[in-house]
Amino acid sequence: MYKRIKDLREDYDLKQSDIAKVINTTQQQYSKIESGKSEPTAEKLIKLAGFYKVSVDYILGLSDKK
Repeated sequence: MYKRIKDLREDYDLKQSDIAKVINTTQQQYSKIESGKSEPTAEKLIKLAGFYKVSVDYILGLSDKK
């Protein structure tokens, strides 16, 4: 999951601080999510999926279909 979150951000050429604003958190907290040191809440996963226009299942690694 963490690699997919990071890969999606990099695919869009965005900074961690950009995505932190999207999911209403700090850049530091988002960095912990990307590195696997913190688990994203369901709400944050839904926001990420909506922003990137992918399924939550894709982010979680349950599906390879975006």
